[in-house]
Amino acid sequence: MAHYPDIQLHIDGAWRTTQDSLPILNPASAQEIGLLPVASRADLDDALAAAARGFRIWSQTAPAKRAEIMLRAARLMRDRNEEIAQAITLEHGKPLTEARMEVIRGCEFFEWDAGEAVRTYGRVIPSAPGIKYIVLHRPIGMVAAFSPWNFPMSQPSRKVAGALAAGCSIILKAAEETPAGAVHIARAFHDAGLPAGVLNLVFGVPADISSHLIPQSQTRLVAFTGSTAVGKQLTELAARHMKPVLMELGGHAPVVVCDDVDPVQAAITSATRKMRNAGQVCTSPTRFYVHESIYKPFAQAFAETAAALHVGDGFDPSTQMGPLANRRRPDALEALSEDARAKGARMLTGGHRMTGDGYFFAPTVIAEAPDDARAMREEPFGPFAIINPVASLDEAIEKANALPFGLAAYGFTHSARNADRLAEELEAGNVSINTLEASVAETPFGGVKDSGYGREGGAEGLSHYTIVKTISHLVG
Repeated sequence: MAHYPDIQLHIDGAWRTTQDSLPILNPASAQEIGLLPVASRADLDDALAAAARGFRIWSQTAPAKRAEIMLRAARLMRDRNEEIAQAITLEHGKPLTEARMEVIRGCEFFEWDAGEAVRTYGRVIPSAPGIKYIVLHRPIGMVAAFSPWNFPMSQPSRKVAGALAAGCSIILKAAEETPAGAVHIARAFHDAGLPAGVLNLVFGVPADISSHLIPQSQTRLVAFTGSTAVGKQLTELAARHMKPVLMELGGHAPVVVCDDVDPVQAAITSATRKMRNAGQVCTSPTRFYVHESIYKPFAQAFAETAAALHVGDGFDPSTQMGPLANRRRPDALEALSEDARAKGARMLTGGHRMTGDGYFFAPTVIAEAPDDARAMREEPFGPFAIINPVASLDEAIEKANALPFGLAAYGFTHSARNADRLAEELEAGNVSINTLEASVAETPFGGVKDSGYGREGGAEGLSHYTIVKTISHLVG
């Protein structure tokens, strides 16, 4: 029987419970598996005070020492992979194999940023005799970070890794639905010897926590991953208090399939990737624009692959796709399916809830959806794909760029000319060609347009957690 951890706040190096709590549900059964502690105003104030003290210590800690502690924590998480993965599958529903991979991915963020901690170089600017101009990169201060429910381990890891590598302290508000990954991160850093107050973990009502943390003088950066609507609200609040933000927001990723590829192979690859994490991925490939000459075999192979996936409990070894993460998602996807049908789209497979307990929704593929269908304009955030024919690459690129989102975009082609056009003309922060992988630890990740701004990961990832300080020194 999988073990679900006792969920507590972690403030100033100590675990604490609260008077108020909310139920945590297993989405495969809709049964309660734990209780989420709801932070009070006093808890948040304690976290702010602790983070201020933690920043004074951590910002003066040698980068090599920061890296040592981060690597030690990552090793602990790797050693605890099975325990963490089982907790993630219990609270999120994803197949256990995906949960294990997510733990490794989270560790990779810590390991990469630990390496970057010792490479936050400054520079000396050539100047006239007798004066020196020196540029330094210093930690920005305490970070208020907010992570989403779709990746309980890897999403918090990105923010914690960037903050700690740069020398910042952090208050992490992790997702209410899926808190266990963040608890295990805090536990690993506690056991690795991170000074008290550097990493603080709170849970509760998102609006209450953000409205209290963001205006405080201790908060110097707001880092958020989530929906565009909420991201805009937090950005507005931060702007009123002159706080910079790092926003990784929603997407609606287009996929351009050119006429020079094997349509069946491209379709099988696409359908399998689309249904990863039950499609609950901000970079999930969703709008497929397929050249009309290969459209029919692509659509058929895609639908057949999606329909054949085994949907079930994440602990069942045969499961290829788990439930949706909460009770809101089946309602949303059912509404998108009904709207698409009403507007003339063809339902190739799925479009309905599945019977039984839990929040299961059938892998869904629709074809020939008109531009005014809601699914063409709103991010489905679920196992929901749209396949439309196009007559040319020009038409595909135009339609791909038509939405205000720009997080990820994809293309399949064996033509160097087509690949160059896709790389140059698709409006997205991350463009992948002949692969549906949009992000790894060593590459910068983030969006354009309504998909946010700023970058996490890669050599650029620490820049948002630092300030640039210029020293002008007149010698003599």
